[in-house]
Amino acid sequence: MGKLKLVAIDKSYRTGNQYLNVLKKISLEFRESEFVSILGPSGSGKTTLLNLIGGLDQYDSGDLVINGYSTKHFGNKDWDAYRNRSIGFVFQNYNLIGHQSVLQNVEIAMTLSGVSSAERKQRATKALEEVGLKDHIQKKPNQLSGGQMQRVAIARALVNNPDIILADEPTGALDSKTSTQVMKILQEVAKTRLVIMVTHNEDIAEEYSTRIIRFLDGEIQSDSNPIETTDSVKAEKPIKAKKKNRTSMSLFTALSLSFKNLLTKKGRTILTAFAGSIGIIGVALVLALSNGLSGQLDVMQTDTLANFPIMIDTGEQFVNFDEMGPPDQNNGDFEEYPDDTVIYRYDNMENFSTHTNVLTDDFLDYVDQMETEIADAIDNVSYTRGVEINLLAQHDDQVVKFQTTSDAMMMPGMPGMGGQGTHWQEMPSDEDFILEMYDFIGEGSRLPAADNEVAIVIDRYNRISTEFFDKLGFDEAEESYDVTDFIGETMLKVIPNDSYYTEEENGFFSPANPSAYQDLFEQEEGKELVITGVLREKEDVTTAYFEEGFIYTAALTDYIVANAQDSEIAQAQEESDLDLLSNVPFQNDAMKEQALIRLGAITTPTGINIYPTSFAAKDEIKAELDNYNEGLAEEDQIVYNDLAEILGDIMTDMINTVTYVLVGFAAISLIVSTIMIGIITYVSVIERTKEIGILRSVGARKKDISRVFNAETLIVGFVAGSLGIALSYLLIIPINNLIEILTDIPNVASLAIIPAVILIAGSMILTLIAGLIPARMAAKKDPVVALRTE
Repeated sequence: MGKLKLVAIDKSYRTGNQYLNVLKKISLEFRESEFVSILGPSGSGKTTLLNLIGGLDQYDSGDLVINGYSTKHFGNKDWDAYRNRSIGFVFQNYNLIGHQSVLQNVEIAMTLSGVSSAERKQRATKALEEVGLKDHIQKKPNQLSGGQMQRVAIARALVNNPDIILADEPTGALDSKTSTQVMKILQEVAKTRLVIMVTHNEDIAEEYSTRIIRFLDGEIQSDSNPIETTDSVKAEKPIKAKKKNRTSMSLFTALSLSFKNLLTKKGRTILTAFAGSIGIIGVALVLALSNGLSGQLDVMQTDTLANFPIMIDTGEQFVNFDEMGPPDQNNGDFEEYPDDTVIYRYDNMENFSTHTNVLTDDFLDYVDQMETEIADAIDNVSYTRGVEINLLAQHDDQVVKFQTTSDAMMMPGMPGMGGQGTHWQEMPSDEDFILEMYDFIGEGSRLPAADNEVAIVIDRYNRISTEFFDKLGFDEAEESYDVTDFIGETMLKVIPNDSYYTEEENGFFSPANPSAYQDLFEQEEGKELVITGVLREKEDVTTAYFEEGFIYTAALTDYIVANAQDSEIAQAQEESDLDLLSNVPFQNDAMKEQALIRLGAITTPTGINIYPTSFAAKDEIKAELDNYNEGLAEEDQIVYNDLAEILGDIMTDMINTVTYVLVGFAAISLIVSTIMIGIITYVSVIERTKEIGILRSVGARKKDISRVFNAETLIVGFVAGSLGIALSYLLIIPINNLIEILTDIPNVASLAIIPAVILIAGSMILTLIAGLIPARMAAKKDPVVALRTE
């Protein structure tokens, strides 16, 4: 039985609303080795027959039998494997891939059949030697003559050792001499396998063929050497190609094809990659700035906010309050933006929860224990006392009382939070912490060190509010002063309770009359306070720690507390349920307790500031405080505030918000570039249509064609991403220089390696997505139509 048999093959094409019957019940059988020429006028069905035999096109009815097996049940993968292993094509216009070398053009079929690289090169070189092109294997097709290109095509057809060679007008574009060379090669090939040639040249057919079949209007007119055929075929079973025999293009091969194609269009590839890199550059620079700002924030937290205390005070404060709004709104009793016009009344304080810290002896002991157990984490613990200070100020022989608050429950750096206008604040014992935020103004200016020393804090404009000067008794007419008017001067004096309060005959006490302030200031009792310096916040400090006014040492607080506790009014107040200053009964025990704290009879602190040694140490301190609260009722727990964390969270949220917005804008350019790359890929599909047909003719699957163009988009995406990252690193240099000029902060923008790699990968993914539709279009192209494309 012959190797190839056609049984009643019928093929039609649709033209408009009609069908054109190109082949009409064609039945033919071919020998295993013979040279068959098919002659006939244009449109007679010769090329269609050749395409059907080669598996580039499928018949409508009938059967194509190979080695006794029917192809009726062939799938796309079976036809691909059939073209790759059983068929070798030789075309009139050569159909070589222009961006591949001669050797690579011959190797292409073997790359689909899983032949190793070394064997591919060996077999391709041998095939080219056999057709006389040994010295041209590294040339590109456009460097060869027409006859040489046709010999390359013959070598490509033969290299996979197919059973059948199909030649479509192989000499149509060649001169007579070159045609003779090509025909002799085909004649030699026909000695060992079946060669079927379509031609218009009867002379060539008569000279070289062993069999001539003539076609007219889709029917066989004559056959010079027929094989007797029947319309019945014994099909043992439908051929189902085994998986191992199916063709497959490796990703490396796809990348190689695409890379070499891109190299032929270097200018367009570079411009496309640059356009695609713009979005990457935008996102990379935003991430670099965000990363740098986050790093600067960490530095600021470590260097500037590290020693901000964890604050615990006894004032009433809001904690864990729910979102303001109607009660039970989360339970569905109320809905947002209702359609009705009903107005509801609700208590807007119902959703707030207040808490008051109670500094018990147990907690104070726990804090003392913390100082010992985590000494490495705690730099200092300072206690705020609620004792009232009898402070007099003298200026130009006029003495006035310098008013301070009855307690010092004031948040550092937040004027107005319980201490607005006090101008009187105890400073932490950590001098380094203060000097990181403040500079000295004036010669000889220094921090207070003893219990009889104070310093003045001014704002960044060298200002202090009018209220401060009013408290000192300064003339309102003067608008400015020099630091020398303050440094070294004694303007303040602390008056003991026993001197300031006078016991009346009825057992009540009265404070000193303003007319007696001068005598109190001049008497020996009390402690005069010397101004040791003037402090102003540094330029790079974002948040002031002290409010404007006087700062003093903890030693002065200890002196005041000790003096007040031993005073007559404090001891008398402990024994009485009447307010000894107003002669009015206390409304409750809390009111009496406040009076005793104010007079110094109760020395329990009204607040505690715990200063960490570093920013990281804060977490260790807070963990210890949380351990204390564990298992306690809510009212017995201690609520603390970490100003540094609050400020850090605010700035982090701000940086993140700005980053998201800027990344969003940069992403727009990414989308635009992605669409553009999709369009460029579509153009590439159109330009490489013939290449698609060539690949399909040597057995490439639709999936392989998609892989080729997906590989191209991946390469473009990689180049775009890499170019974008490289340009970003270059742009970071002038950006950092500009930022340093404006802010004196060096190297703000910094792009880490991992985000850079992720951006390159993201660029590849985006371009791959952009090319999916064009790649799918390429895979669906009809190989016959693709081969005809010029």
